Amino acid sequence: MNIGLFFGSFNPIHLGHLFIANHMAQLPELDEVWFIVSPQNPFKEKKNLLPEYDRLHLVNLAIEDNDKLRAKDFEFYLPKPSYTIDTLVYLEEKYPKHNFALIMGADNLPTLPKWKNGDVLMKNYKIYVYNRPGTTLDVSKYPGNIVIQETPQVYLSASHIREQIKAERSIKYIVPPAVEQYIRDSGWYK
Repeated sequence: MNIGLFFGSFNPIHLGHLFIANHMAQLPELDEVWFIVSPQNPFKEKKNLLPEYDRLHLVNLAIEDNDKLRAKDFEFYLPKPSYTIDTLVYLEEKYPKHNFALIMGADNLPTLPKWKNGDVLMKNYKIYVYNRPGTTLDVSKYPGNIVIQETPQVYLSASHIREQIKAERSIKYIVPPAVEQYIRDSGWYK
């Protein structure tokens, strides 16, 4: 199988994530897209971060009706902080018959050379880069396995959603209904 890996904190998952993942899952060269819920991104603070199993649960709620999308907890069991290359090595050992590609936003591409073994990632893996509002890309300086994929652009951020919740404003229409209900019932992000 050809699997697109969509890494993130998903704190919380929102419709922007889902638009991108669903769009990528429709590409003929990908069989599935896996949401890799990261317990701790090495470039982000842990402040306001829900526990990883709660974020995994929200992702599962959001994608339960889509058989091409999966939520995975692999990074929960790997050393922290989570590094993409380590996760890929683990996945290749666990699933030797699968081919893995990365899915990332255009805003992350310029930082890729600074990632742990970023040169290896760019050389050995296909990387689907989706456009982000306000980001322009010069792909001429990257290897040929970088694929720019036009996707629906929705300007949403998990931090905006957390701010809305804290201010007691509605998050209806920016997260799936099941996610909205679960967040409300749990009292998270207040």
